Amino acid sequence: MPLPPSGNTPWPPPKLEIPHADMDMWRAWYAGDTGHLAQVYGGPASYTRNGVARAFFDVDRRRATGGDELRMFWGQEPSPGQQAAKLHVPIGGDIAEMSANLLWAEVPQVTVDADSTKSDLAQTTQAQIGRYLDDRGHAKFREAAELAAGLSNVYLRAVWDTSLRPRPWSDVIPANAVVPEWRWGMLAAATVWRELEPLDDGEGVWRLLEYHTPGSIEYGVYKGDRGTLGMLMEFSDHHETEFLASRTDSRGRQATGVDRLLITHLPNVLPNRVWDGVPDTAPLGRSDFAGIEPMMDALDESWSSWMRDLRLGKAKVVVPQSMLDTDGPGTGGTFDLDKELIVALSGLLGAETMKDSISDIQFKIRVEEHERTTKELRRQILSSAGYSAQSFGEQGTVAVTATEIAARKEESLTTRGLKILYQRPALLEHLTTLMWVDVKHCGAKGVDPAAELTASWPQAVQPDPEATARSLSLLESAGAISTFMKVKMREPSWDDVEVLAEVRRIREDKSAAVPAGDPFSTRGDGPTEEQPDDGIEPGFDEGQSEEPDEELVGGGLRPELAA
Repeated sequence: MPLPPSGNTPWPPPKLEIPHADMDMWRAWYAGDTGHLAQVYGGPASYTRNGVARAFFDVDRRRATGGDELRMFWGQEPSPGQQAAKLHVPIGGDIAEMSANLLWAEVPQVTVDADSTKSDLAQTTQAQIGRYLDDRGHAKFREAAELAAGLSNVYLRAVWDTSLRPRPWSDVIPANAVVPEWRWGMLAAATVWRELEPLDDGEGVWRLLEYHTPGSIEYGVYKGDRGTLGMLMEFSDHHETEFLASRTDSRGRQATGVDRLLITHLPNVLPNRVWDGVPDTAPLGRSDFAGIEPMMDALDESWSSWMRDLRLGKAKVVVPQSMLDTDGPGTGGTFDLDKELIVALSGLLGAETMKDSISDIQFKIRVEEHERTTKELRRQILSSAGYSAQSFGEQGTVAVTATEIAARKEESLTTRGLKILYQRPALLEHLTTLMWVDVKHCGAKGVDPAAELTASWPQAVQPDPEATARSLSLLESAGAISTFMKVKMREPSWDDVEVLAEVRRIREDKSAAVPAGDPFSTRGDGPTEEQPDDGIEPGFDEGQSEEPDEELVGGGLRPELAA
């Protein structure tokens, strides 16, 4: 759809109320904002942070059972006269951070398919892609992966400004700032919006909308209120959008020169079982927090109960009233609440028996029960989110082999492999868009945007060098491996050219190590122990021509030289 017309258009669109409300709830868990959590689960009476989420409680009762909201620890108000003493364990933020670290601790290797472009263009294109994935680009993709894990999906936008940087770069857009349009499950168009800085008069809410389609962007500035878009204004009416007047045509459109969307959608994982039956939400991702919110709430309740036991378990001393300090007759007894004392008041049952005695009160602190409860809740939360407890340091830091680490982290590595299925297409699509923008607007030379790309992620658990060396030694003793495959096993990330170069260096080192005058040294003129399994023909020098030596004919010199 094009930009909305002027008027009382609800914004954000009502069709996104449920997804945005859930994203707002997940954002509270992701950020660890206790005030936000209390507002989310407090219902419409106390929720004032976000109008869309507040409307969610009015129009949707998916969490209700028998007409009552699900009991949540963060939805309970503190007792009158009692200070709030709720603790929050930021496990939601830990899960999102772990997800991003598993995916983007190292930069994936992106290569250009040599068959899709010329050989010289393949090399220069490969070098340019490496510049997109520098530290800034790497950090942006990791940021996008963390947001997607917490909020279910995220968007990447290709932007450029040659006055700031010579190349285009990536901009991360939160999911609730985009109104997507889908066609056969693919992103066909998108409206990106944000609120502008309020003007001095303080009246109304200003918004900038960008409607992205392949080849163009249409801009619109609106002045409305918190729930409606309002009237379409001129770019010159707001200081943040004045620059658009010279960049766009009379209809507020700007040609991008690139026949593709500048927006790339990155879902966390699919299928989307969270918003089943809600229109136009199937392509959106699923948050790692989906379905485990009650368990995270119970974990906070367990920790708060543990700390409550510590407070109540402080030693108290019961003293008779006669032992209190007074300021004189008629003034009564006084005591400081900071002194850990409890007074037996006269006139109450049992006060006479305690008249001349001092006793202490010490409640039990249930450390073991709380520890088992919180540990099991934490383990179940991580397992339901798709991660192993070992990934979060639950098994200590004792040195173990790579095989043992992989076994302990099997659940996390499986989740990592699943997420790579969605990270790889988004990464390649976005890099292709960056190349098109680079060629059209930044003057990039030697870059072929039409080249096909492939991406491979490094191993999450690096193999143990000692174990690899033992395996290679056993295979060599059995005569079941070539030098080529030995180098390949040692360096799995190398391509065939790099492996062959290492094989040649190994041969040269072995040849140089043979003593001078050794009658058994073939010097490359005869067969060696290395057979042609490594991809190099025996006795063939890489710089030697395949034509036979013209100086030797039939084992002797050429006829004219023999004469």
